[in-house]
Amino acid sequence: MIKEYIKLKKVESSIIEVENVNEASFGEVVEVKSSASDKSMVGKVVNINDDTVTIQVFGDSTGMSTQNTKVRFTQRPFEIALSEDILGRKFNGIGQPIDDGGDIYAAKRYNVNGRAINPVSRVYPRDFIQTGISSIDCLMTLIRGQKLPVFSGSGMSHNRLAAQIVRQAKIKGANEDNFAIVFGAIGVKHDEARFFEDTFRQSGVLNNVCMFVNYADDSIMERIITPRAALTAAEYLAFEKNYHVLVIITDLTSYAEALREVSSKREEVPSRKGYPGYLYSDLASLYERAGMIKDAEGSVTLIPILTMPNDDITHPIPDLTGYITEGQIVLERSLMQKDIYPPINVLPSLSRLMKDGIGEGYTREDHPDVSSQLFSSYSHVQEVRDLAQIIGADDLSEADQKYLKFGDEFENRFVRQDYYENREIEETLDLAWDLLKILPENELDRLSPEMIKQHMNR
Repeated sequence: MIKEYIKLKKVESSIIEVENVNEASFGEVVEVKSSASDKSMVGKVVNINDDTVTIQVFGDSTGMSTQNTKVRFTQRPFEIALSEDILGRKFNGIGQPIDDGGDIYAAKRYNVNGRAINPVSRVYPRDFIQTGISSIDCLMTLIRGQKLPVFSGSGMSHNRLAAQIVRQAKIKGANEDNFAIVFGAIGVKHDEARFFEDTFRQSGVLNNVCMFVNYADDSIMERIITPRAALTAAEYLAFEKNYHVLVIITDLTSYAEALREVSSKREEVPSRKGYPGYLYSDLASLYERAGMIKDAEGSVTLIPILTMPNDDITHPIPDLTGYITEGQIVLERSLMQKDIYPPINVLPSLSRLMKDGIGEGYTREDHPDVSSQLFSSYSHVQEVRDLAQIIGADDLSEADQKYLKFGDEFENRFVRQDYYENREIEETLDLAWDLLKILPENELDRLSPEMIKQHMNR
């Protein structure tokens, strides 16, 4: 039986407590209506202690009183209505339309909490996704069904990079009829959300995009639901409607900070830097919803973006993310200061699935060896640059001076590319061979003589 309560025990920011409650469930949706406002707000049960229930309210609780505030328990989890009509639409962080397009009418509603894909049901990702960005396609290849985060810093060009990937991505087996993009924005400024929307419109993919946007001036509690609503929509499109779905979520740091605030208000014991001790499992509950499953033609490929506080890659958010996901793309501030776009630092970046999605039959037969050689050579460039700062570039050996030249050319010709430049994988690999010609042949120890002979003369 649905019950309604009209007296609160406590109101603290967006957290309220109700006592003498019977038969409430963890995660249950509640409707909250304050005497100070005619508008109902949505909340969720986040803690149950005997007969006292703690509720997290998604909305502005200003003016809410412990008296004459109605709380109605709905006896259902947090759900959103989904149909193929969500494509081309824009929703707030809890799945309510904000584009004046009307409500979504669907035969079924879906629990946003979802669950991780059963490992037994997973299909191993192997299909190459071409982003048109050389450093990603060659050195940290994105594979269909992979979760590959972007580690960035505040004020860097991660939004432009994400927009470029969305505009240029080509997925094997996907076309306009079965390719969709789900975009989740957490705590973004209005101009950032507008930038993505304009980019989608200009590139002609807006009708294939479903947007969930939580603005910086929206409820901080709403940020906890936003990525879950986006992933639920992606799962529906992929596993029920057979779409190949690319999910972009920005910024996971805002999500984690919202989680920390809720944890603090619930008076939970904090862990590193004040984040809750369950941050790892909470992030995993998001990331592990990406992938491919048996007997389903669709797939969910996830690119979460997170900004590292103080550019610290050992911060709990990127640190834990790195353990869960299958690699990372790391943006470097020093490259951005050299006016290099995209400022991808290839050395700490990697894709753990690329080895099974490149080479003959996928990209080109020389791709694995060329990738390995570029990593090896660019790694040595850093050592030579350190040595040059000590003894001077003029006193370096001839081979080391060629490494210096290779490093500069690699950053300026291979890593750097225009925002609207879309390189085919063959073009990227040919450019890599052109750069490797700078080095002495005896330094190319990751390439076979036959391969060198075959490709150096192209």
